Amino acid sequence: MSSRRLLKAGEAIREVVSMAIITELRDPRVKNVTVIGVEVAPDMREAKILVSIMGSESQQATSLRGLKNSAGFLQSKIAERIDTRYTPKLTFVADEGVKKSLAVAQILEQLALGKSKREQGISDSADLSDSEELEDVDEDELDEDELDEDELDEDELDEDELDEDELDEDELDEEESGDLLLDGELEDSTEKIAPPKTDDPLV
Repeated sequence: MSSRRLLKAGEAIREVVSMAIITELRDPRVKNVTVIGVEVAPDMREAKILVSIMGSESQQATSLRGLKNSAGFLQSKIAERIDTRYTPKLTFVADEGVKKSLAVAQILEQLALGKSKREQGISDSADLSDSEELEDVDEDELDEDELDEDELDEDELDEDELDEDELDEDELDEEESGDLLLDGELEDSTEKIAPPKTDDPLV
């Protein structure tokens, strides 16, 4: 049989088996089963059913045993709905592809989460560094302000000392002015009490 006819037969068997498992199979052991694909032998006497079973390993083993026990029932459904010379003997195999893909997806998700956390940590470190730099700048500005205040206090002190020096000079000028005035008054009083001149030779 050509590969194209084998593919069409495999797809037809997959649809029949999948629908029968969902709607007609009453085995309580068979749960969460998905038919992934069907590999048909060239003589159509055998067909391998690839299934994906969700759950723990014990649940998967239980479901697989239920499928193997129900193989005769499912073969009868194939015989009813597909017109073939031979009814293929069904063999059920758990497909690990879906499980592996889920594991890979979980690993990728964990890697993405770890990368996001690292980027967040770097961002937090950068923010902390910026805040520390801002605090250092604020402290430097505060030190400069305190230095300016100290210089201003020194300038005010110099102005006060300068005012005191000017005050001392003013007082000195007033004292000198008072001394000069006193000397002038003394001269005037001396002139006033000087004895009068006379032409008398006896005097």
